[in-house]
Amino acid sequence: MLPTLSLPIPVLILFAPVLLWLVGLTPASLANTRPHLMARLNGGAAWLAFTGTLAAAVIYLFDGTTQAWTLFSIPLPGDIGAFTIGTYLNSVTVIMLLLVSFVGAIVSRYARNYLDGDPNQGRFHKWLTLTLASILTLIVSGNLLMFALAWIATSLCLHQLLMFYRERSAAVLAAHKKFIASRIGDATLLLAVLLIGSSLHTLGFNEIFEHMATMDGPLSAGLQVASLLVVLSAALKSAQFPFHGWLIQVMEAPTPVSALLHAGIVNAGAFLIIRMSPIVSHSATALAALATIGLVTLTLASLVMLTQTSIKVSLAWSTTAQMGFMLLECGLGLFSLAMLHLVAHSLYKAHAFLASGSGVDAFRAPIIRYAPKAFQPVQLLLGLVIAGILAVVLGAAFGMPWEQQPALIAAGAIVAIAVSQLMLQTATLFGNGAALRRAVALSALLCGAYFALHQLFDHALAGSLPPLRDTASALPSGLVPLTIAAFVGLLVMQQFIKGARSNLRDTLYMHLYNGLYIDVYITRLLQRVWPAPHQPAYHQGA
Repeated sequence: MLPTLSLPIPVLILFAPVLLWLVGLTPASLANTRPHLMARLNGGAAWLAFTGTLAAAVIYLFDGTTQAWTLFSIPLPGDIGAFTIGTYLNSVTVIMLLLVSFVGAIVSRYARNYLDGDPNQGRFHKWLTLTLASILTLIVSGNLLMFALAWIATSLCLHQLLMFYRERSAAVLAAHKKFIASRIGDATLLLAVLLIGSSLHTLGFNEIFEHMATMDGPLSAGLQVASLLVVLSAALKSAQFPFHGWLIQVMEAPTPVSALLHAGIVNAGAFLIIRMSPIVSHSATALAALATIGLVTLTLASLVMLTQTSIKVSLAWSTTAQMGFMLLECGLGLFSLAMLHLVAHSLYKAHAFLASGSGVDAFRAPIIRYAPKAFQPVQLLLGLVIAGILAVVLGAAFGMPWEQQPALIAAGAIVAIAVSQLMLQTATLFGNGAALRRAVALSALLCGAYFALHQLFDHALAGSLPPLRDTASALPSGLVPLTIAAFVGLLVMQQFIKGARSNLRDTLYMHLYNGLYIDVYITRLLQRVWPAPHQPAYHQGA
C-alpha cells in the first residue's frame, strides 16, 4: 500500500484549486459591477495558490514518496470501482502544480492591466479563475473519474474565455471548432475510464498503477482499446492533425487567453499520456498511434510556421508542432523527456505570447537583412556530421545507453538535427574559421545542457513513470528509423523553403501558407452544421 499523506500536504495541494473555485464562483453580474475588486481577487488567489503549491513541493522534496489521500468515496455500479474526491501526489504532480500555478499567476497579473477598462472585465477574471481551478483540480486528482470530470470542466470554462468577444464571428467559429473537438475528446476519455474500471475494478490512480506494475503478459482487449481512446483524447486536446485548425484561429480571444491556452491547457493532452503512461506504455498499438500522430503533426506545422506573417499565428503553429513533438516523445517511450519538453515549452510560450507586442516592435526595428542563398546540400551534410559527433560524444559523457534503449538514438538524432540548424544559421559558418568554432562551441553547450536536463528529469521522475527499458519492449519495429528519417527530411525541406526563390519553392510556399487547405474543408463542414453569425470569407493566415 502507498503511504497515507500527513495532514499538511493534502491541505496545501487542495488549497490551490479550492481557493480558486471559491473566487471563481462569484456571480458574473457582481463581478462586472466590481471589476477591479474581481481582478485583485483573481490575482491574489492565483499567487496564494502558487505559494501553497510551493510549500507542498518543499515538503514533498524531503519525502519523495508517491502518496495518496482520499476525502470521501462513492462506490459505482458494475464493479468498476468508486468515485473518490482525493489527491495523488508524485513527482509529476508536483512539477505540474508548480508550473501551472506559476503560469496562472503571471497570466492573471498580466490580464489585470490588459482588460482594464473593458466592460466585461469582471466576467473575464471570473472565468479565468475557474479555468485555473479546473486545471489544478485535474492535476491533483487521485481518481480517474475525478480526473475526467476536471478535464471536461477545464474545456467548458475555457470555452467561455474563447467566446469572450461574442460579436467577433471569427472568434465564435474557432470556439465552435474547439467545442466539438473537446466533446469528442471528453466522450473518448469517459469511455476509456469505463473500460479501465471494468478491467481493473478500480478507478484510483494508486491502485491502477500498482496493478500495472505487477502485471505480466500483454494487455487485455479492454485495456488495449482504453489505451487507444486515451491517445485519441490526448490528440484532440492537443490540437493534433487533422483537428488542429481551432488552435490556429483562437487568436481572436484576448492575449492572456492565448498565453494560458498555449502555455497550459493545450499541454493537458501530453499530461494525460504521461499520467496514464503505466497503461499506455504496455500497448505497442497505442505507442505507434501516438508517434504517428505526433510525427505527422509536427512535420506539417513546422513547415507551415515558416510561412506565416502574423506573430501570434506563427506562435500558434509552433504550439501545434511542439504538441506533436511531445506526443512523439511519448510514443517513443521517452516520458521523462516529454515532461522536460512540456515544462520548457510552457514557460517559453507564456513569455512569447505575453511579449508578442514587443516582438512586433522588434520586427519593425531596422536590421541588416541578408539575401537568401540557394540550397547547399554540402553545407547541410557537414553541419549534420559535426552535430552528430557532438550529440554522440556528449550523450555518452552523460551516460546515455544508446545500445540498450533504441528510443534514445532517435532523441540523440533529433538533437543533432536541431544543432545542425543552429550552425547552418551562422551566416559565415563555412567561410570563417572563428565563426565555425563559435558555432561548434555554442552547439556543444546546448547539447550538454540538453542531456544534463534530460538526466535531471529522468532522476526526478524515477518511480513516477515507467522505466524506459520496460517501454522499449513495446516499441514497434521501424519507429525509431522512421522518426530519424522524418526529421532529416524536415530539415532539408526547411532549408529549401528558406532558400533562394524559384517556381517550385514559391508554389510550395503558397500552399504551406494556407496550411495545405486541410482545415478549409473542416471549416466549410462546420459552417453548414453550426455556422458562426456573419462569418467572413475563410482565410488560413488570418
